[in-house]
Amino acid sequence: MLRDSISAGLTMSAAAAMGGIHAWSAEAPPEVRLGLIGCGGIMTHHVKGLVSRRERVSLAWLCDVDPGQIDRIAAYAAGLQSAPPKRTARHEEVLDDPGVDAIVIATPHHWHAPIAIQAMQAGKDAYIEKPISHVFNEGPAVMAAAKKYNRVVQQGSQMRSSPVTRQAEKVLKDGLIGEVKVARAWTAELRTVQKPVPDTAAPVGVDYDRWLGPAPSRPFNPLRFHGTWRLFRDYANGEIGDDGIHDLDMARWGLGVTTLPTQITSRGSRMMLHGHASDYPDNMNVTYEFPDGRLLIYENYPFTGYGLHGFDNGNAFYGTEGYMIFSRRGAFQTFLGPKGKPGPREDQAIRGQRGYAEHMADFLDAVRTRRTATRANPEVAHLSCALVHLGEAALRTRGQLDFDPEKQRFVDCDEANRMLEKSYRSPYTLPTLG
Repeated sequence: MLRDSISAGLTMSAAAAMGGIHAWSAEAPPEVRLGLIGCGGIMTHHVKGLVSRRERVSLAWLCDVDPGQIDRIAAYAAGLQSAPPKRTARHEEVLDDPGVDAIVIATPHHWHAPIAIQAMQAGKDAYIEKPISHVFNEGPAVMAAAKKYNRVVQQGSQMRSSPVTRQAEKVLKDGLIGEVKVARAWTAELRTVQKPVPDTAAPVGVDYDRWLGPAPSRPFNPLRFHGTWRLFRDYANGEIGDDGIHDLDMARWGLGVTTLPTQITSRGSRMMLHGHASDYPDNMNVTYEFPDGRLLIYENYPFTGYGLHGFDNGNAFYGTEGYMIFSRRGAFQTFLGPKGKPGPREDQAIRGQRGYAEHMADFLDAVRTRRTATRANPEVAHLSCALVHLGEAALRTRGQLDFDPEKQRFVDCDEANRMLEKSYRSPYTLPTLG
């Protein structure tokens, strides 16, 4: 067990050049026993990575309400260890196992915070896929739990660990493009129009009540299940909270803001076919103004695969001396002076690197060393996730709202303030910290 390995006296050297990853004096770092909760698409990516990199981990549990999802992940996990992981549809079984050191949460968004807080109360560290919160108030709750229980928490914002990001960060900090005044984030990917379909019975073997969890009770509908659950507010945060959160996070990083905005302007419309099944508009445009006058602009274009500046997802940072185009696909290019002369760009050797391996390594290193300052800790994650929630509140109320970052409340808009929280279906409530 991990805590026994550490107490046995393994020593660590100074942080290695990877940036926060430690070199262990023993032949190998202590093994971390993981519980995987939510065995969908992104978990497949994680497990494949753990296997291919031969990470010093073992998979103690696979948890999903759909046994077919567990079967699929188990097939990939077979290359990591000889003994098969235990299986369950109940995450509580994973958290009750004293041999589990940490969990990876890759459920729909509405389950992220409740499971994460329960895990921390059970003494587990948590890697939480983005976003860490389904509504604004869950972010501070996750932050408080991590502090109270002294747990390691990492949001799955992989570009925070990318070599391309670190190189771009040096260019920005060196002042090459001057003071960054405006950041622009966009998500531009082809999306399929989902036409409404009738309700049906839940698939055989699926624990549908547990899948709903904190969400309102509704009849089973195929569009509210695997993959397309992202279209519905009961479980998700739309495009801006699914793929867009990566680009918002990078925009806030490049803009260098570490506060919440003071004003939010948001609008959305249908740009694709009308009448399809979604609680969100096809496109969403949000402008955030921060206390020091800097702006962050988010745009969503679901009808095109060509994107902006040659990237389907990306950022532009506009400074007083030039600008940078940055893509989380692993590239950046600067343009300097009045004529936009091409300046430094990413090294060819690291082009396309997106940071998945480094990000998980940062988490596992923190689990072993008890270093809580991960690259996407709850404080970092909340500041970016909050933009998703504030933007949606503005969209669904007045279109433009003032926000008080100290009180963390909208100014004179009770309707929007009610959207900062939600009701939880019993017994799947948000745990209280006591």
